[in-house]
Amino acid sequence: MSVPVHVVGAGLAGSEAAWQIASAGVPVVLHEMRPVRMTEAHRTEGFAELVCSNSFRADDPLFNAVGLLHEEMRRAGSLILRAGDAHRLPAGAALAVDRDGFSAEVTRTLAEHPLVTVVREEVPGLPPQAWGSAIVATGPLTAPALAADIRRVTGEDALAFFDAIAPIVHRDSIDMTVAWMQSRYDKGGADYVNCPLDRAQYEAFIAALLAAEKTEFRAWETDTPYFDGCLPIEVMAARGPDTLRWGPMKPVGLRDPRTGRRPWAVVQLRQDNALGTLWNMVGFQTKLKYAEQVRLFRTIPGLENAEFARLGGLHRNTFLNSPRLLDPLLRLKAAPHVRFAGQITGVEGYVESAAIGLLAGRFAAAEARGEAPSAPPLETALGALLAHITGGATAETFQPMNINFGLFPPLAEAPKGRERKRAYCERALRAADAWLGRPHTLPAPRAAA
Repeated sequence: MSVPVHVVGAGLAGSEAAWQIASAGVPVVLHEMRPVRMTEAHRTEGFAELVCSNSFRADDPLFNAVGLLHEEMRRAGSLILRAGDAHRLPAGAALAVDRDGFSAEVTRTLAEHPLVTVVREEVPGLPPQAWGSAIVATGPLTAPALAADIRRVTGEDALAFFDAIAPIVHRDSIDMTVAWMQSRYDKGGADYVNCPLDRAQYEAFIAALLAAEKTEFRAWETDTPYFDGCLPIEVMAARGPDTLRWGPMKPVGLRDPRTGRRPWAVVQLRQDNALGTLWNMVGFQTKLKYAEQVRLFRTIPGLENAEFARLGGLHRNTFLNSPRLLDPLLRLKAAPHVRFAGQITGVEGYVESAAIGLLAGRFAAAEARGEAPSAPPLETALGALLAHITGGATAETFQPMNINFGLFPPLAEAPKGRERKRAYCERALRAADAWLGRPHTLPAPRAAA
């Protein structure tokens, strides 16, 4: 039997990496520090726990970059997408999952795999060379000792930003005589609860939000920048009075059935568990103090009597300057027996993190079998994301990135409008199927993004 590959961290990226390695017939030792050591954001010891949103975002593989990434990962045998599909919740054109069922499925699948050995322990430094091939997938909440060792070996200070968590509301505490069910532009089913605000209500909400008491930072957090894709609502509101109305509170594509008109602003809630009892406030990440959250959010029409299963919170994320530190196969240049995977590499989002875990696992498995690892073509979503973090981005200005069509090589002939997205997706799936050695097929289109 092959020497095992060690994977440190059983989040989305580490779980996916371990699955890809074991599926290739190579043994894996999966190290997870929870519950020996918990983090500021996790609440369970389950693998692939979703600590922020429960959405994997848009699921259309022919018109949306993240939907395309979903499809490529499904074709590559992704455990994360398989578990996500098995625990899907209604969410219009998006893939949202029951977070507890999803995590339980990933945990059970890996724990029962005969080639996976789970070790519950904190790994206090970079894996030693004596371990052989290893993958570090410790995510945005890497333990201090390991983070310090990464800085020691790389000679770089880890970059950091804040990631804020949105509140979750008990469904039966929402006033549905005020709120209504609808997806934006009626895409998919009527999957979102919508709480409408008129102009006066919105302006009063913004004023109260800006005046509300915020969480105080520790001294070591004060200079940490936010990532623009996950800004707290109060930070967005401070950028201008209409920022939220054209951000998470945008009313476009919605019509209040009581008035027949589009509201001035809308707060949307999305189903968060399979029972439909918990709903999260979409885009309402916040660092307000808990009492302020309860007081302020109960001024939103329909949420006057809201009961909160979880209030918003804040935790610090760390990531590498990957364009400088990693080679094109995700190996640490200063210690090539170690690969990095997941959000710590500077990708943003659950799916992107799992995608880098998928690639790191495939690369490590190929090497363990004595084969040359094969990187995905640049035309694919997987290849575009990999290329961006391992050299496509400028090291001096590197920041976390979601998958988007701007990372793909330009089309030789670019159609106009929506068909341009389809052309990118069709080209990517042809290249992905060739890379995977499978017959080329196109998926049936889902709701357009």
